[in-house]
Amino acid sequence: MADENLNKPEEEAIEAADVGGDAVAEKSPKAKAPAKPAAKPLKKATPAAAAPVGKPAAKAAEKPVKQAAAKQAEANEEADALQEEEDESFSKTLMLMLPSWLASMVVHMVGFLVLALWFNDGAAAQKRIEVVTAISEEEELDQLDEPMDEPLLDPMDVTVTEITNEAPVDSEMDISPATDLDAAAVAVDLTDFGLEKAPRNDLMATVGAYTGSGVEGRGSGKAGLVARGGGNEKSERAVALALKWLADHQMPDGGWSIDLTAVPNCRGQCRHSGKSDKARLAATGLALLPFLGAGHTQKTGKYQQTVQRGLYYIVSNMKLSPQGGSMHEQQGNMYSHGICSIALCEAYAMTQDRGLQNPAQAALNFIAYAQDPVGGGWRYQIRQPGDTSVVGWQIMALKSGHMAYLRVPPVTVKKAFDFLDAVQSNSGANYGYTGPGEGPATTAIGLLCRMYLGWKKDNPALQRGVKWLSNRGPSKNDFYYNYYATQVLRHWEGEEWVKWNNVMRDQLINTQAQKGHETGSWYEEGGHANEAGGRLYCTAMATMILEVYYRHLPIYRSQSVDENFPL
Repeated sequence: MADENLNKPEEEAIEAADVGGDAVAEKSPKAKAPAKPAAKPLKKATPAAAAPVGKPAAKAAEKPVKQAAAKQAEANEEADALQEEEDESFSKTLMLMLPSWLASMVVHMVGFLVLALWFNDGAAAQKRIEVVTAISEEEELDQLDEPMDEPLLDPMDVTVTEITNEAPVDSEMDISPATDLDAAAVAVDLTDFGLEKAPRNDLMATVGAYTGSGVEGRGSGKAGLVARGGGNEKSERAVALALKWLADHQMPDGGWSIDLTAVPNCRGQCRHSGKSDKARLAATGLALLPFLGAGHTQKTGKYQQTVQRGLYYIVSNMKLSPQGGSMHEQQGNMYSHGICSIALCEAYAMTQDRGLQNPAQAALNFIAYAQDPVGGGWRYQIRQPGDTSVVGWQIMALKSGHMAYLRVPPVTVKKAFDFLDAVQSNSGANYGYTGPGEGPATTAIGLLCRMYLGWKKDNPALQRGVKWLSNRGPSKNDFYYNYYATQVLRHWEGEEWVKWNNVMRDQLINTQAQKGHETGSWYEEGGHANEAGGRLYCTAMATMILEVYYRHLPIYRSQSVDENFPL
């Protein structure tokens, strides 16, 4: 083994010689030729030392001695020259004996240094050119009526998966609005989303007026909003217990599941697990919204890690295509997409986290693509004729994106108007599921969408619809209807709101579980989607109802209408 290691430098030196020319050929003569002259003076000195003693001998020896001395001096000079040549030869030999990879590395390093110096000069020049160009473009932007669209950048941490335009139809989901899963829309408080005037540089300038107040109530002023809006210490305690229950039931992968038996921390300890076990994205979006509603984000609050992991689960399961980013899934379909889109847009609006900008925009792009091009609605599958419950989620997602200064196509909003017109009854006071009707839940959804799309408080149809909901009152077990109607009456305020809130608030406080592993959660038999969505669905909806005091400021308050959203 030692011999092999010693021979390697010689073999590598030979390889280097093939590249470097005659370096090895010059090495051998210089190292061997001087050895013979160095030995000659020693041999000639021997006869002189052996000569007979006496004058003749001395005279005879004197001449050879002088000659020997002269030759010795000459030999010394040659030896010195030899030493210098040997030193030089040793240096060259050492270089040749170095491993070829090391020599190559040195050469490449020198080359990289030269290229780096050249590149820096070029980059500096390019940078100067870009600065001048940016100033020129900004001067031109002032002359535009509409903002320029920037190309969507694919998020780096998203798995790109091609999707088809048609997803398998889940026949079990094609049911009446009274049993349809996740048919409640999360409200995003920005009024005048409709066809009215707006600031020139607003993203929805060509569609409608823009309000600013969206989620600022979730911050430091939350306590004051609770007191003024009709909440109390008990309602806030109920929210805190609910958030703890939700956090305790998060899955190891960061998402949530309707099926609580699959949750390692529960394993069936909680009763009434839901049946839509494959709607993981819908469950995750629903669970995240109460955290965001209470002011907890991936950057602030007690549950930062919980929110961060949940958002990562959504983004990592988004499927990208030229039409946008889809969160459409089995059992959840476009419900899942709308719910998760709201969560992404709200989280981005609250934090301005650049890592969420592209996923949120991609989600909005897919909503625009999935809209029914004829009727303007949304349903379970892409471009199906719409139903009111699915439409509600998509409109709230678009509103959340508008609030976050993301791009929302004006034509998409205009088509949504057409759908609401097609399912309204009593001149807009009531709404049906896929056609004109007067369902309690669909009426609440339709009225809330009308509020967000620009209907003013003096609209006669809106006034009649609010009175209709107020007279009906909260449901004992329909969290879906209660959530939507609570939003409508909270935005309306006045006597109707006080009457509704006193019943709704205390009902939820008194029915929240207070024992065992279920502590902090809700479940009621019957009602819309309670069996399919289970305890997770009921808990998420009930929590958002109790967050109504600060989750979104009322639409018709002057500060909510007139001020721009501070981003």
